[in-house]
Amino acid sequence: MVAALQDALLLPEAVCHLLAARGHGEPESAKRFLRPRLDMLAPSDTLHDLPRAVARLAEAIRAGETIFVHGDYDVDGMASTALLTRVLRGLGAAQVVPFVPNRLTDGYDLGAAGVEAAMRARASLVVTCDCGTSAVEPVATLVAAGIDVIITDHHLPGGPLPAAYAICNPRHPDCAHGDKDLAAVGVAYKIALGLCEALGASPLVAQRQLDLVALATIADVAPLRGENRVLVRYGLRMLADTTHPGLRALMRSSGLDGKPLTAGRVGFVLAPRLNAAGRIADAKLGLKLLLAEQEDEALAIARELEELNQARQALDRSVLNDALRQLEQPAARDRFAHVLWAEGWHAGVIGIVASRVVEQTARPAVLVAVEQGIGKGSGRSISAFDLHAALSDCRAHFQRFGGHRAAAGLTMDAQRLPAFADQFDEVARQRLTADDLVPELRVDLELNLDTVDESLEKYVRHFEPFGVGNPAPVFRARGARLASAPRRVGSDGLRLSFDVPSGTLDGIGWGLAGKAAQLPLDREHELAFRLERDEYRGTSRLQLRVADIRPMER
Repeated sequence: MVAALQDALLLPEAVCHLLAARGHGEPESAKRFLRPRLDMLAPSDTLHDLPRAVARLAEAIRAGETIFVHGDYDVDGMASTALLTRVLRGLGAAQVVPFVPNRLTDGYDLGAAGVEAAMRARASLVVTCDCGTSAVEPVATLVAAGIDVIITDHHLPGGPLPAAYAICNPRHPDCAHGDKDLAAVGVAYKIALGLCEALGASPLVAQRQLDLVALATIADVAPLRGENRVLVRYGLRMLADTTHPGLRALMRSSGLDGKPLTAGRVGFVLAPRLNAAGRIADAKLGLKLLLAEQEDEALAIARELEELNQARQALDRSVLNDALRQLEQPAARDRFAHVLWAEGWHAGVIGIVASRVVEQTARPAVLVAVEQGIGKGSGRSISAFDLHAALSDCRAHFQRFGGHRAAAGLTMDAQRLPAFADQFDEVARQRLTADDLVPELRVDLELNLDTVDESLEKYVRHFEPFGVGNPAPVFRARGARLASAPRRVGSDGLRLSFDVPSGTLDGIGWGLAGKAAQLPLDREHELAFRLERDEYRGTSRLQLRVADIRPMER
């Protein structure tokens, strides 16, 4: 298989090994993976109810109806709302009213606040973005008032489906669309493409929004494989030279202006600043940024988001410290899954902190902020555990819940928290083994460190964007020798330098400072690493991101 790839593609053996390991052992599959194109996307009309949704939207545009676009409070919801708002206006819609709820006062999903706002706007058509699949009663209220509802979403149904005019969701039980991993913004993009075709407009009207698609897909931690990989690959290129004033301002305020844009930088730098609005203030601020048309307005909003993000980080630290103290209690040590709660926790940051708890414990975690007897929770999971399915088994404890395999939210009576914690742990024990709870370092390929050079790193970049579903390749090297004594960097980092035929090859290992004394210069070492570029003061050079290192047995 590897030899056939080498012959067909004329690529180095190491690259062909990686392609085969990622499921692309056939030359044509490898070509599609290395050079994804927009024409590889499945036809939009394979998405459940999309033709019906597109026809209704086209009718609304032609008739000059007021279209109410209702998103959710996170980046996926904001960006989906901004995308459809921009496209509808670009296609001639007379009145488009974008809306996202205030999570702290309105809750999440389509609810009473959205219903009231749609009626105040005198809308005849409501389109949801990143929400609505579980909104049975709010949809019924809108329909009873003579308002059609089109749901665009990607969350798993948590029970009966609403009686909407159309439900465009790849996770709909009757959806024939092969790719179930689309974020809500990917669904919105498919709607936009279909609408362009229906109205005889250029697909560029939709494609100009691919920077928003990339931003939201990455921010929602959607798997970067299949159609998501295609969309993000194109969207990142567009984002680097975006024409959206809001996105330009966001990159400038976050220090990314002019720097190479990777999925990691979008996910860890841009996304948190937008999310900060929805988590601790009002998501409308983030939506306003994404819809801004003037540079001055966009820069002012971006600066405000920067301040909110700093406040969000302080809240994160406070809640995380509280959560870690709870985990130190004897009752928590033997749990297969954690439910942690407290009064005074900010409901807007518990999802982020739940992710931190999962990282530190390698166990599923649900954190619940309690206020006036009501608990609002957010959960995150490990790869081996379907969080949505587990919560479905515990649904008797909840007033409402929703989400997907890796992340979910819930609302419940705080008095039921102890019982929920016990049942959640029991479900985890039934579905997980002790081995599932042991973090593993996956290695893709073993290399001789002497073969690692700029050329290999350049080839590996063709595997980007990296993220969930398409992680950066991890290599193992044995027999490596240190060129100099390891040097501590920051509080827990380790700067390393290795002897290679061309001179030295530098590496950085975060969290490895405690190993400095265990790495003698007169021993050969085994290490696991990723390849990356070290960008510093206008220069770029190859370095190893060392995940682990240890002396080899003599």
